[in-house]
Amino acid sequence: MLKIQIQRDMILLENQIPLFILARLLGLQLGNPDQEGRVGRLVLKFFNPIGSERVEFDASPGQCGLHCLEVLWQSFLPSGLTRARTTEWQLYQHELIPCLTELMEAGIKFRCVFTKKLGDIRFNIKYGTLEIPYINIHQGTRSVFLNLIAFEQSHFDCREYITSYVMFMHNLINSSEDVRYLCKHGIIEHCLGSDAEVADLFNLLCQEMALDSKDSNLHNVSIMVNDYRKWKHFSLRTSWRASMAQKWNAWRAILENKYFDNPWSIISFMAAVILLMLTFLQALYAVYGYYKPRS
Repeated sequence: MLKIQIQRDMILLENQIPLFILARLLGLQLGNPDQEGRVGRLVLKFFNPIGSERVEFDASPGQCGLHCLEVLWQSFLPSGLTRARTTEWQLYQHELIPCLTELMEAGIKFRCVFTKKLGDIRFNIKYGTLEIPYINIHQGTRSVFLNLIAFEQSHFDCREYITSYVMFMHNLINSSEDVRYLCKHGIIEHCLGSDAEVADLFNLLCQEMALDSKDSNLHNVSIMVNDYRKWKHFSLRTSWRASMAQKWNAWRAILENKYFDNPWSIISFMAAVILLMLTFLQALYAVYGYYKPRS
């Protein structure tokens, strides 16, 4: 319990101590001044708040980060992407995706990927599979996400990776059933009271949260998912219409070849239809006369 309280205090944005100061203190204790990389690795080992995989840390000079919170933030960045925004920046509306249940109805599948980067969400358009990294949710997860989002919002030059991830999961999870499905497939593991609490967690995180930048890999993933969903629905409608047209053509061919192969068959069919209509009208008048006899 004490460790959790210390973690919550250390992760607060307002409590951050410059990393080089911690490195100097550790260097004085060990007699070696170059300890910035080691401090970063110790930070990740102490927190390890989201995933179970061991996270690699870039200990290159000048790449360790400003403080413990940035070290943690860097460990979640998607592979191959940088810290800074692109040079040209504009405001865009964030691409939203439907919830998990609606995506499943469109034939989209979900698969867990055990990666060291939380933001490595990929959509395999060939198989219609959304690949989402494993995440372990516990009592301290909300505090971690809130402070990581606050860090991104307070640094204009930072790309909003964590904000994008939280918004993506918020759109994906709409109910406890969505959480239960993700847990069943190993994407989410949690120790909260119920699946509904996990859904509430992402809903609360996204309250009054702004995400206007298109400068995110998840923006492209959302576009791919929505395009695939629209294409799938169009394909299903087209195939249904084609199937019904094919059946109608087959039925019409059977009628023409088997029952209407000569003019007398057509005349007999029309006579039968007329006789059936007259019989129906006669029965209708008989019922009408029974309930409303002439005075």
